[in-house]
Amino acid sequence: MGPAASRRRTARLLIGVLATGLVLATTPAISSADADPDAATVAPDGSHLVSLTLGEGRRADAEVYSAAMDKNIPLKLLIAPGDEPRPTLYVLDGVGGAEPENGILDWADAAEFYETKDVNVVATVGGDSSYFTDWQKDDPELGRNKWATFLTEELPPIINSTLNTTGKNAIVGLSMSATSVLALSIKSPDLYEGVASFSGCAQTSDPLGRAYVWITVANFGGNPDNMWGKPDDPAWEANDPYIHAAGLRGTALYIANASGLPGQYDNLEADNVDGEVSQLIAQLTAGGVIEAATNQCTHNLKSRLDSLGIPATYNLKDRGTHSWDYWRDDIHDSWPLLEESIN
Repeated sequence: MGPAASRRRTARLLIGVLATGLVLATTPAISSADADPDAATVAPDGSHLVSLTLGEGRRADAEVYSAAMDKNIPLKLLIAPGDEPRPTLYVLDGVGGAEPENGILDWADAAEFYETKDVNVVATVGGDSSYFTDWQKDDPELGRNKWATFLTEELPPIINSTLNTTGKNAIVGLSMSATSVLALSIKSPDLYEGVASFSGCAQTSDPLGRAYVWITVANFGGNPDNMWGKPDDPAWEANDPYIHAAGLRGTALYIANASGLPGQYDNLEADNVDGEVSQLIAQLTAGGVIEAATNQCTHNLKSRLDSLGIPATYNLKDRGTHSWDYWRDDIHDSWPLLEESIN
């Protein structure tokens, strides 16, 4: 099995995991001078760059120690070559965390796409079922999750000093992390100039939204009570991007969703189906149900933003399921808005 076939086979992990719980789920080479680990910021709390290993072309692997989570967080990087400062695009993965890779870079072919762009890319690895938020308690299965603190407070200064950035940032997320990128932007309104959210549910605290969250967190054995407390805990509303959508004002927004009906990539010839009948069935069943659910959420978010007079660029597709080939198109289609926002 060749590399492409292997990647496509691995890509089925997400839809397979989602089906279990029906969750919402060549450029110039760089040199070591382009990224300086020794210059990286050490935060007062001790968060710091642990390692930076340069790979082929612009690719690199890094580990950053998070004091909030008391562990090293692996990252996948695409480092822009040359001496000029560049903006940064943060990429958050879906429900499975895709360890040891980042699913968006790998399965949605975003690495090949972003390698041609004038931007540094920082992609998370890990964060299974975490919603990339700060949990109230450590979880027996998912451990300590303080992702919002890590992503908005600990990591950006380290990236800015290590990669010689402009300080302008954008962020991309899909499925579970499509909710997260909205919440993180609201939490830190001066951090991200642009946000791209694909196939997510902004609602987290109403009965339907809470049900989606519970299924997603439980997908990898987590207990939602450890995240935001019992259903009546104020933390559920405090972390609801739909309720706090006014906090997105002034941020460039790209929001995409399909309907859940079979579309152009729901066939045996599609890249991430690759002739496998079981994968096609999963896309058409679980992938269709999940995308239909997030589609409802996304239309609700649009109505909310419209009522607040907050503009956004929407890509609401008549057909398509909760699967990687559609998100690959979203990666391409969202780039012009994100590029303009960070430049």
